[in-house]
Order: sequence, then structure tokens, then C-alpha cells
Amino acid sequence: MSGLDWNREGLIWPHREASSFVTVGKARWHVQRMGSGPPLLLLHGTGASVHSWRGLMPLLAQDYTVIAPDLPRHAFTTGHDPQAMSLPTMAAEVAALLEALEIEPAAIVGHSAGSALALQLALAHGYSEPIVGLSAALRPFPGPLAQIYPAIAKALFVNPLVPRLFSGTIDWAGGAKRFLWNSTRSRIDPAGFECYRTLFKNAQHAGGGLAMMANWDLPSLRARMGEVRNPVLLVHGAKDPAIPLEWARDAAGWLAQARLEVLPGLGHLAHEEDPGKAAALITAFLAGHG
Repeated sequence: MSGLDWNREGLIWPHREASSFVTVGKARWHVQRMGSGPPLLLLHGTGASVHSWRGLMPLLAQDYTVIAPDLPRHAFTTGHDPQAMSLPTMAAEVAALLEALEIEPAAIVGHSAGSALALQLALAHGYSEPIVGLSAALRPFPGPLAQIYPAIAKALFVNPLVPRLFSGTIDWAGGAKRFLWNSTRSRIDPAGFECYRTLFKNAQHAGGGLAMMANWDLPSLRARMGEVRNPVLLVHGAKDPAIPLEWARDAAGWLAQARLEVLPGLGHLAHEEDPGKAAALITAFLAGHG
């Protein structure tokens, strides 16, 4: 499976001028940096890329130096082992990237699975500053689904035909648009949609997202969430079908210092639908925590 080409598919990527490539060990990270001030780390969710910050990043860059990488095996970041995509391993990879960049974030903003990565950095790597979780994927599936869902993802992951099949058929009958709507209930701009469509059509990227889902262990994170002492803001779209609002309320109750803000009428990609509203909540929260 061939990956995305920065000089081909990357030509449509938002804020291309802010991009650079950083080698850490065998991995080659795609990183966007923008703004000045205290460093703020942005971690996107499963199956996305730095493009998901296209509207929010310039707003936060008015007060912060914003750093946003493509996560391992996602979009234009390459070289990570497909078998090493667990939550602890990915957090360790992000920690190694931050060390290479000589950056100590003043805060971390994570979307969906990126929020879990932020908490793992707190638990395993001593990160103690504020965390913002946008549509945070923190609650394990209830009951038997907690075992069934990862098992299905693992079974799909070991079959190399699955990512090719997904990427090869995503455009059938308007599939990309339908898939994005059904999974997020978010209406986003055409530029953002074209980036998602490009990602969905690439089998290597699809395989990276599947590897992440197959190795994600939220029950273990849930068991330790009470140990997190970081101030946490959870921002959640009321229409999010991927992470129901009740799940966000549960997660807020498991954290020692968490507050939940609900955005009416928005879905799983609320920060892309209304980046101004998300930026206002984030900057106010961080101003209140130094």
C-alpha cells in the first residue's frame, strides 16, 4: 500500500506553509507550527489529520505557538510499526516527538481519541498542565461490547484487503459524504471535506486508523482516570453520534478536575463546524489556569 504524497495529495492541505517534516528514530512526522507564545499541542482523532485544525489553529495561534502533528500511520506521518499502535505506545511516540522538538506544552488539546492520548501522557509521562478534550473518546463501550468491538477491529486489521476495500469503494454512491455525515453529524466546509475524502481513499491511511482502533484499550485508561490531576475541559457537540453526550458526562465524573461544556446543534466535528466557539472556550479555560 502506498502512502499519501505531500507533493501530490498534500497540495490541497490547509496551512501547507506551516508544515515541516521531523525525523525521530525510524519515523518521519508531519508537523504544522503556527503563532507565538506558550506552546500548545493539538492531537487529532482516529482517521483524521492536522487538516482537522484548519479553522481552530489560526485562532489559537493569536495567543500560542500551536504545534499539530499527524499521528503515527496517519496522513503524512510515516515509519511507525503497524503493530505498535496501542495507547501507551502512541503516547510514548508523541512524548519522543516533543523531546525532539524541545517542546514542553503549556496545554494539550485533543479531539476524540487525541483526548485519550493527552490523558495517557499525563498518566505515563508526567504531563501536569491543562488538557482540553473535544468530543473526547474516553468511555469504553458498555458491557460485552468492550470486548467485541476491539476483537472485530483486530480481525479486520490483520486482513490487508480491508483497508484497500474501504478506500477503493468510498466514492461509490457519494460514499465519502454519506460516511462522514453518518459517523459525525457534522456539516463542514468543502476544503475540509476534500481532505477527509483524500484520506478515506488512501489504503495506508485507512490501515493506520484501523490499527489504532484494533489496539486501543480504553478500559485500562478508564481504570486510572481517577489518578489524573490535570485541569480538564471537555467540550462536546450535543448531536455527536460517535460519542453520545451521556458518555461525555460519565467521563467528566471520572476525572478529579473536569468541566463539561455542551455545544448545541453540533456533531462530533464541532471544532470544525464552529472553530470560533471552540477557540473562545479553550482560551478562556486556559486563561483561568495560568
